[in-house]
Amino acid sequence: MAAYRLMQAGARVLMIERGGWVERGPNAWRDDSSLAFTPSYARDIRYSVIADGRAVEDIGSYACVGGPSVFYGGTSFRYRVEDFIGDADVIAASGAAWPCRYPDMEPYYTEAEALLSIAGDDSCDPTAPPRSAPFPQSPAPLAPITKRIVAAAQALKLSPFSLPLAIHYGADAARAACVTCSTCDTYACAIEAKNDIATMMIRPLLARGLVLWTDTVAVRLEESGQRVRKLYVHRKDTGVMQSVEADLFVLAAGALGTPHLILSSKLQEHSPARDSVGRYLMRHNNAMVFGGFASKPNPERRFHKQIAIHDYYFGDRDARDVMGMRKLGGIQQVMPPSAHLVMTQLSWKQEMVVRSLVEHATGLLCIAEDQPQSENRVSVDWSSRDSYGLPRLVIHHRYSARDQQALTALVRRAKRVLRKAGAWVFYTHQVSTFSHAVGTVRAGVDPATSPLDEDCRFRGLHNLWITCGSALPLSAAVNPSLTIAANALRVSDRIVATMGKA
Repeated sequence: MAAYRLMQAGARVLMIERGGWVERGPNAWRDDSSLAFTPSYARDIRYSVIADGRAVEDIGSYACVGGPSVFYGGTSFRYRVEDFIGDADVIAASGAAWPCRYPDMEPYYTEAEALLSIAGDDSCDPTAPPRSAPFPQSPAPLAPITKRIVAAAQALKLSPFSLPLAIHYGADAARAACVTCSTCDTYACAIEAKNDIATMMIRPLLARGLVLWTDTVAVRLEESGQRVRKLYVHRKDTGVMQSVEADLFVLAAGALGTPHLILSSKLQEHSPARDSVGRYLMRHNNAMVFGGFASKPNPERRFHKQIAIHDYYFGDRDARDVMGMRKLGGIQQVMPPSAHLVMTQLSWKQEMVVRSLVEHATGLLCIAEDQPQSENRVSVDWSSRDSYGLPRLVIHHRYSARDQQALTALVRRAKRVLRKAGAWVFYTHQVSTFSHAVGTVRAGVDPATSPLDEDCRFRGLHNLWITCGSALPLSAAVNPSLTIAANALRVSDRIVATMGKA
């Protein structure tokens, strides 16, 4: 989004990408084409995860043209109006504060939805924010199992509505329309019907003059006189280290990659909020609740990630288990994984239970907003370096008691819907990935605790902006991708305004 806006303004733009282009075509429909089994899940730069005070695993990360959007499920929500104000119980003592409000973001949401051609209908969403334009596309017809979930939710006096999805449903000569296959979330689209960033943004920008270096690792940013002067990169194809000079630098490597480069470059030493760089990591407290049915609920194996339920987004008045909580989160339809994924991702005891349920299951994803806690952070271990010379990134994370209470409440309510739809047994899977990670280099109004100013410029450096999820000060309780895109457009307008002064 930043490259798009800067090129509109006449700038020459070089984009650095650690990975390469993702292969499309029939192979993308294979079970083993899910992200974790592909070269796009980079293991050459590994991150160590310490959860609840103990080391649990080392993980890789996305590295491909288009980033996580190539493999995401396409859900593209706007934050709610109240999300930009924040819930006092969620914010607690963190000092998190959005530097703008929903009316400031609304035009950029509308533009991002148009650029990504989002399909949706929020007329039944009880929390829908006001919009200045309708969705670019109407949602696809509901699958039979989705209709069953909708009927169950409505019988419980809930208000299910269509998920906003970055998927191409139209029929035109230029692009193939979605065929409602079952390999979408965690898969690249075989026919490029998913409106990911590589398809919708980067290819058109290349035709207009964008320069893209693939398989290139950003290693270090060099500062002098309160300005970033050079970026040092490692070209994987040649093994050569080279430097790039530019007037303006935009960093958008995600809530893990962005602080990794800043800390590895020691840029935090130039910030009045140096102690906050890498802190306040959020990743939603997510769980997938699968219900087992006596007969196969989706014998057609049709895509059915189609609806959401937001009746509990702002709490559940008078319910004893969440008394006093003004915010819980959202519930979204989710498809069960393939049997192949079950076999590779679970322990043998879990596999025996879940594999038998796969063909007889459908699910709901519960998303609880997590608190921005200073202790949830990333740091670098200078005693361990990878082959590019980068110190190892160490992730420290623990959900708060409030995070857990909100998720437990949502799981309980998701089971009610599935039970009403006919499910007779349940399996709940805690999501442990960092797919919704935000924070770590947050924007805000307090220079002492927010590394970025109101325009997402890095405090202490005049020509470095950050436009990825690391800039978001709160996670809300919806998928962050559209908010990241809209905020990047907002920030890019501020960057353009400085170009003549740079």
